[in-house]
Amino acid sequence: MLDLAFHAEKGPVRLGTVAERQGIGVKYLEQIARSLTKANLLRSVRGPKGGRQLARAPQDINLAEIVMLLEGGLKLTDCIAKTWVCEHTEQCAARILWAEVSQAVVEKLQAISLKDLMEKAQALSSPEECANRDGKP
Repeated sequence: MLDLAFHAEKGPVRLGTVAERQGIGVKYLEQIARSLTKANLLRSVRGPKGGRQLARAPQDINLAEIVMLLEGGLKLTDCIAKTWVCEHTEQCAARILWAEVSQAVVEKLQAISLKDLMEKAQALSSPEECANRDGKP
C-alpha cells in the first residue's frame, strides 16, 4: 500500500513491479491485493496501462483498515475473540489487560493514515532518495 501511495501520480502500477521493488513474491502479493481490492482499498485497472492503484487518497486510508483486514483483526490473544478457548475467560484479569492493549493498538492505527506513514518514510530518507523513490522507504 505504501509503495502504491508513493507511485500514485504515475497511475496504476503492475503488481510485478511492486513485488520486485519490495522483494515480495508476486503470487503472495496477488493474494494480498485481492483482499485489499475486495475491501475497496485498492482498485484494479485493466488494459495495457493497467495495474493496481489506491481506491482512496492516502489521507483517507488508515492503517487499522489495512492491518485488520490482512491480519483478520487485532486480538493479541485467542481468548479475546474466542471466549470458549479458556474456562477462566470471565474472571481473568490478564484477558482484560490484553483486550485493553488490543484496543489501544487499534486506536493508534486508526489515528495514522497512509499519508502519515508516507511522511514518516520521507523523513527517514534523504531528499534525493525521496525524489527518486523506488517504493522502498
